[in-house]
Amino acid sequence: MGIYLWWGKMILIAFLSLFFFAFGVETLIHTFSMKNPLEFIMYFFSASLMTLVSLVGVVYTVTHVHAFFKSGAGPDSEP
Repeated sequence: MGIYLWWGKMILIAFLSLFFFAFGVETLIHTFSMKNPLEFIMYFFSASLMTLVSLVGVVYTVTHVHAFFKSGAGPDSEP
C-alpha cells in the first residue's frame, strides 16, 4: 500500500507543479503588456518566483523517480 501512496504523492506534486508553472509563464507573458511600471515589477517578480518554485517541484519529482528506478527497485519495493 505504501508504494501506491508514494506514486500518488509524486504524481500529485508533478501535476500541481506543472499547473503552477504554466500559470506562472502565462502571468509572465501577460506582464509585458502592462502600462504601469510598478505593477509590472510586482507581477514580474511574483511570476518569476512562481515559475522557479514550480520548477523545484518538477525537479524534486524527477530526481526521486529517477533514484527509485536506478536503485533497481521493482514494483513491489518500498521507496
